[in-house]
Amino acid sequence: MLLVACTKEEDAPLGHEFQIYAPMPISDGYYYLTLEDANWQTLQRITGHVSAVTNDYDLTRVYWSSSHYWVIGDTLGYIVHQNNTLNDDGYLYMNNDTSYVTWFSGSEVPVINGASYSTMSGEINTMFAPVQSMRGDTVTVSAYAIFADGHVSNLKSLKFILE
Repeated sequence: MLLVACTKEEDAPLGHEFQIYAPMPISDGYYYLTLEDANWQTLQRITGHVSAVTNDYDLTRVYWSSSHYWVIGDTLGYIVHQNNTLNDDGYLYMNNDTSYVTWFSGSEVPVINGASYSTMSGEINTMFAPVQSMRGDTVTVSAYAIFADGHVSNLKSLKFILE
């Protein structure tokens, strides 16, 4: 008589580690971000770490929010279409057709991406993009993680003083 038994390897239980931070100097619990004078928005990466996983279907989803947003005014800007044509003599003529972008007027724009996923090693990232009119404000960026097993983390927050 021969007896054969099979056992299924159980996946390792998921951890629930969750940390966020900005890779920049911090003082008294506040990050100080100098806004760029040459650009409307200043881009800053916010990163962090959650528990690593062994299966790509166990990735952690992180939801982000902030205390600030901005509203698009009369125009977002304009688009210039350059229609290039050659005449019979081979000379290039350019005809500029300018279209003003106005259909976004009144739209609210968040300064943080709304969601991101972790990598299998647990790295998380999102982009924070405050605008020049926020200079002097203190912006709070908050996040929470939902793990593959349904566990929801506590809310974590970072504070940025915009200079």
